Amino acid sequence: MSVKDVVVQRFKALCQERNIKINELANISGVTPSTAYSMMDETRRDISIITIKKFCDGLEITLGEFFSTPEFDSLEQEIY
Repeated sequence: MSVKDVVVQRFKALCQERNIKINELANISGVTPSTAYSMMDETRRDISIITIKKFCDGLEITLGEFFSTPEFDSLEQEIY
């Protein structure tokens, strides 16, 4: 699984926990809904750390809290 996939899964889980939709997360985070949906698109590979930070701010969590999960800890090395 890629880093981007784990990021997307984490945001989806956080939205589900809070009973909000992705477009609502975009609105509370000051990000356009099109940016949020673009990030969720499986064909798009890269994701901006700035967008991740804005979403975390909207969810009122830190980047540390966002990335502190077993899924991120178990990712394969990107450098071979």
